[in-house]
This record gives sequence, structure tokens and C-alpha cells, in this order.
Amino acid sequence: MRVIAELPHPDCKITIFSMNQKFIIKLEKGSFEQIYKLSELDIVEGVNGVFQILDAEFINTAVERFNMMRSDFNAAYKRYDS
Repeated sequence: MRVIAELPHPDCKITIFSMNQKFIIKLEKGSFEQIYKLSELDIVEGVNGVFQILDAEFINTAVERFNMMRSDFNAAYKRYDS
């Protein structure tokens, strides 16, 4: 797996990898990750096409999902710690 791009963003780290004819999009915030896989054959423009998919609406939704993940994990941890 090799890194082909990193996109700067203030709310999360975004890294795009290439492996086995797939683009792997990894978003990280703290200890949480979201990973999306796309066939390179489905993205005609190559990595530039991936950049188009990662628009503001997608990233905003992913950041909201990180917040939900944190909330879900904290609730589960509190149940464990009780």
C-alpha cells in the first residue's frame, strides 16, 4: 500500500492510498478512522476523481460521523466502567 496523496483539512487527516487496483481513502480524527475503498477502474480521472468525491458535503458528513462515533464509544465505555 502506498500513499498517493494527503489532503490538508482542519477537522481530520485525509490520506489516499493505492493498493491492488483500489483507491483507499482514510479519514482520521483522534483515535477514530473511517476507510472507503474504490476500484481504480471506477474512477475515470484517477486520483483527481477521488478529490472530486471528497467535496465539502462529504467531509462535513464524515466529521459529523466522527462525533457520533466518539459519543457511541464514550457511552459504551461508561457502561463498561459502571
